[in-house]
Amino acid sequence: MEHAQRPILALVLRLAGVVLMSTLFMLVKFTGESGIALPELMFWRQAVPVAVLAGWLAVTGRLGTLRTGRLGSHASRAVTGTLGMLCGFAASIMLPLAEATTLGFTTPLFAVVMSALFLREHVGPWRWTAVALGFAGVIVIAQPGHQPISILGAAAGLCAGLVVAVVSFQIRDLSRSESPTSIVFYFSLFGSLLAAPFLPFYTGAHSAWQWLLLLGVGLSGTLGQLLITAALRYGSVATVIVMDYSALAWTMLYGWLIWDHVPPLATWLGAPAIIAAGLVIAWRERRLAKEPSLPSALDAD
Repeated sequence: MEHAQRPILALVLRLAGVVLMSTLFMLVKFTGESGIALPELMFWRQAVPVAVLAGWLAVTGRLGTLRTGRLGSHASRAVTGTLGMLCGFAASIMLPLAEATTLGFTTPLFAVVMSALFLREHVGPWRWTAVALGFAGVIVIAQPGHQPISILGAAAGLCAGLVVAVVSFQIRDLSRSESPTSIVFYFSLFGSLLAAPFLPFYTGAHSAWQWLLLLGVGLSGTLGQLLITAALRYGSVATVIVMDYSALAWTMLYGWLIWDHVPPLATWLGAPAIIAAGLVIAWRERRLAKEPSLPSALDAD
């Protein structure tokens, strides 16, 4: 069913979704530091959406919308997306939140490179310049040789950006025949099945507070994804994607309030370059009428 374009509502929904996804990464970092292992975090992040979505669809009599003839494609997307989530969560735990978030903004840069290399799309000087600007910002933040941040954490953040770019192409393919709810549900279902075998090795006794944190991880991710998807009912990708970059402000706020971390000068210099590169790519994609190819750093979360 077509929905009337309501750009202001779309921006508000997208912003609310970004706030929740930023809260997700804050909770992931906080929960990881409380002693809960990453594989268990991954499981609960995926298991909660399965229960929430299945329950919601059952109550509304819409379980039939989950019928699909593309389970293999959903499983493939889940494997890739789970890898991206693993890298993103690891970066959030090993790095300050602002730096981890900023490295996640490299997804559009990788998408442009892959479009040129693998899809043989023509990429003009605007987007190549944006890619160069964005990766220059990455170098400024990472400062190779000076080790101001964890090299392993920076590698995880860049890996997340790369993998989510791959996921964006998989989602574009699935969206031709599958509903957003179906895509989210099967991603969560297969993702939880991938993480479940690790639970006996990593799960221990938890306090009530830790269980509450795990529930928060699952709920914030679920509601965040639903709001981000709902925004696209009322506005185009190129219109709402600008709100994704507000994640840096929210994660900086969380970092300051909870960990007393203020980003160093390198982050203040590098982050605007990466954000500007992403916005240039979004603008150019819109001009070229290729909005479905615009990736978001939140696609695999």
